[in-house]
Amino acid sequence: MAIDEAGGRSRIFGEVADLYDAARPGYPSELFDTVLDFAKSAEHSAALEIGAGTGKATVPLAARGVPLVCVEPDPRMAEVLRRNTARHPGVTVEVGGFEEWQPGERRFGLLFAATCWHWIDPARRWELAHRVLEPGGSVALCWNPQGVLDPELHARLTELNRRHGVSGPMFDLAADYHEAPGTDGADRAYEHWPEAECRRDGRFTDLRSLRFREPVRYDSESYVRLLASISAYRVLPADARARALDAVATLLDAHGGGIDLIQFSDLFLARRG
Repeated sequence: MAIDEAGGRSRIFGEVADLYDAARPGYPSELFDTVLDFAKSAEHSAALEIGAGTGKATVPLAARGVPLVCVEPDPRMAEVLRRNTARHPGVTVEVGGFEEWQPGERRFGLLFAATCWHWIDPARRWELAHRVLEPGGSVALCWNPQGVLDPELHARLTELNRRHGVSGPMFDLAADYHEAPGTDGADRAYEHWPEAECRRDGRFTDLRSLRFREPVRYDSESYVRLLASISAYRVLPADARARALDAVATLLDAHGGGIDLIQFSDLFLARRG
């Protein structure tokens, strides 16, 4: 995917900012505890969150007393983010893309990115991270893929997506996930998993990869709302998207009115050398 194409696709979530905020899952508390334990050497410094969205990671960090500068490229997402963090005076929201954003003289003890690092220009992202971090500052990048527990339902969802032209492997089988963080339901390394790229950069040390997991259940309506917030569905023409989502709802209603999943929260950590 070209960078400008990726950048445009990354900003389509603002079309449905409130839906995104209501439907998207968060991250387990253990993940934030792990991040802050790793970054404790910089505990007196502010953290920088890029692609903060509506605050799925911002609010738990702010609730732990972390002062945050949040950079969000879409003003519609930033508006919801400000609303969600209004009770946390240590949060500052600045609108703009990370590539264009100017930190001035500010340097941070932690750079955090939740399910957005893959949208940042790969030719520049590690240079930008190095630039904004204090010496010894930490990078924490996370994603939260989900695996379907029922093999029959998984197969039917996969066929449904193929029939409706939804691009990408939207549905993986939970049983196919293994222990290694950064791998998907077919035990393939994520195309965007950052470890190899960070290692090649050579300016970061103490690289770590962790995987958390927890069972979740969505009723049909909630799961359809989640899918409606995902880029693979957002890029479809409105009528095609409606048909695809209606088909998912019909299928789930016929399978007990919902879907059981395992949420895998994968975390990558590194430290500026």
